[in-house]
Amino acid sequence: MANIEYNSKSLAPFEEKMKKTISVLKDDFQTIRAGRANPRILDGITVPYYGVETPINQVASVQVPEARMLVITPWDKTVLKELERAIQASNLGINPMNDGQSLRLVFPPLTEERRQELTREVSQMGEDAKVSVRNIRREAIDLYKKYLKDSDISENLYYTVEDDIQKLTDRHVELLDVAVSEKNEELMEI
Repeated sequence: MANIEYNSKSLAPFEEKMKKTISVLKDDFQTIRAGRANPRILDGITVPYYGVETPINQVASVQVPEARMLVITPWDKTVLKELERAIQASNLGINPMNDGQSLRLVFPPLTEERRQELTREVSQMGEDAKVSVRNIRREAIDLYKKYLKDSDISENLYYTVEDDIQKLTDRHVELLDVAVSEKNEELMEI
């Protein structure tokens, strides 16, 4: 009995997975247009470049000269038309202005209805992330249940571990709530 040692580092792999879930959620939030220009909204858009679908940031520089404008300047001017088509075909809802050298994306202010729609989307993303964190909790508890069943840990240690896992989960769910709340506040700014 008690072949498995338990210390403060025993739950580290599960904590890392929970931190990664929060990190992924925050990255996903960057792709949501909040009325401000953010180069990350272009991350999912590719352009055909010499027969290969290539991300925009690999064929052009993306700058933010104003709070509501992106300027995309391709390094190779022959790709300008393809860039314009790719942005028009994406679901950004913004029509690029082509000046022959670069593309300008002007972000209109969000309507109240669109802001509310985006906050619902953000909340749903937050709920999905919470489900992921809870799945990590279940994975950790299942592992220690197996140790208990195999008599590798005592019942008292199992309950201690279960309590620690729950505290870890609660802390990360709280961090997710804060991230969702901050993004919703950002979206509701006028």
